[in-house]
Amino acid sequence: MNSSSKMDHTEVLRVRLEVLRHDHSDLNEAIRALEATGTADPFTVKRLKKQKLALKDRIAQIEDELTPDIIA
Repeated sequence: MNSSSKMDHTEVLRVRLEVLRHDHSDLNEAIRALEATGTADPFTVKRLKKQKLALKDRIAQIEDELTPDIIA
């Protein structure tokens, strides 16, 4: 394989970050829609909120990895 066709680690992380942000946004919309119906199963909503929080944590980890440390 040609090395120019391969993505470097940073590019992979950026793509992954965008996918996770999109998934987080989708979950947020799903939670809002369920809560708006007023008949949502509380366990389902709780499970979705946990998934959303896990995505947020993973997004933060990737952002930290992409942001270089600055020595103060």
